[in-house]
Amino acid sequence: MGRIVVLGAGESGSGAAILAKEKGFDVFVSDCGTITEPYRALLDQNNINWEDGKHTEELILNADEVIKSPGIPLTAPLIQKLQAKGTPIISEIEFAARYTDAKMICITGSNGKTTTTSLIYYILRQAGLNVGLAGNIGNSLALQVAHEQHDYYVIELSSFQLDNMYDFKADIAILLNITPDHLDRYDFKFQNYIDAKFRITRNQTADDAFIYWAEDPVIDREMKRLQLGATLYPYGFTQPNPLPVGEDELALKGRHNVLNSMAATIAANVLKIKNEVIRESLMTFQGVEHRLQYVATVRGVRWINDSKATNVNSCWYALESMTTPTVLILGGKDKGNDYSEIDELVKQKCHTLVFMGLHNEKLREHFGGFGLNIIDTDNLHDAIQGAYNAAREGDTVLLSPCCASFDLFKSYEDRGNQFMAAVRNL
Repeated sequence: MGRIVVLGAGESGSGAAILAKEKGFDVFVSDCGTITEPYRALLDQNNINWEDGKHTEELILNADEVIKSPGIPLTAPLIQKLQAKGTPIISEIEFAARYTDAKMICITGSNGKTTTTSLIYYILRQAGLNVGLAGNIGNSLALQVAHEQHDYYVIELSSFQLDNMYDFKADIAILLNITPDHLDRYDFKFQNYIDAKFRITRNQTADDAFIYWAEDPVIDREMKRLQLGATLYPYGFTQPNPLPVGEDELALKGRHNVLNSMAATIAANVLKIKNEVIRESLMTFQGVEHRLQYVATVRGVRWINDSKATNVNSCWYALESMTTPTVLILGGKDKGNDYSEIDELVKQKCHTLVFMGLHNEKLREHFGGFGLNIIDTDNLHDAIQGAYNAAREGDTVLLSPCCASFDLFKSYEDRGNQFMAAVRNL
């Protein structure tokens, strides 16, 4: 059958390796980091050879095809060597889709992906459909294809995953919005990132649906330039309202979540799900962790965990939803951020900014002249203590970092979990 090498042994890579093994390939898994115990055990149970802490080139460069973790950039030296050899490099999603005829409902965008993906999955489950959740959330698509075989998959796709998808086709593609993010992975060229997002429409025909926010200026500009094959479903506040409930009846609050609910409703309509199921689902869905998640009220101050806000635009939506004076905790691994997008909301809503990162120079330079109370920290304990001291009764302390978490934490989930635990111990 040929030799497949999987680079990266997290949820995505381990699942891809197991599916490849089941399909008869000679499989080798290589991870330059440490493979965690659950995935080591999974690989061992399936008799898959693996290594961690290194990439042994002679065991990798002889691959017929490579399945790459989304976290590995195309500029990595090993990837460059594989490309020079002409070795096909694909994503786990691309590989898994070869072995299923299930309907693919795919969601991308700079913000709102997880909420919208989770909401669509919830609607489909409420409708009684045999559906799996995959991509950036849920279990590996490849592992589900190997062991579960659903009729529908709702898949959250990052730009990194879309980069290495070629023959894959979404039956329903949803593009929520595009704002600058991950520019460090795209040569600091916004158009490169835009092009990656629009790959979600790749291979679509008139039998497929492309659902997009018509009022997003970047999407609007690209739609005027591109000729897409899919049937188009624009949504937004200037479009006919698809919602079967009033905005005040939606379980998810905030203007951005009205848009997310519109996108989910159109996807459900395309799938011919009954209106009463959609209505009930929109009214009962509980949201996702680490996205505007209420933690506790301490000394009359509300604490909100928005650790999933790993870019500036996501923080904008969080600030826009604030109705009380706010202490904003931000900072982390900067991805080429332009903080000017939140300037006006910071001035309107915040009296204190708490910087929490190993390198806060850019934050100090940008926000230092705003006349706000600035607390500069390099750890979670000091950030929370600073916010606690600065907040007044009736205020909100909002963790909405604008940045990736990898300077101080393992992931945005780790950051959010540590934040919630510390707040509950105040």
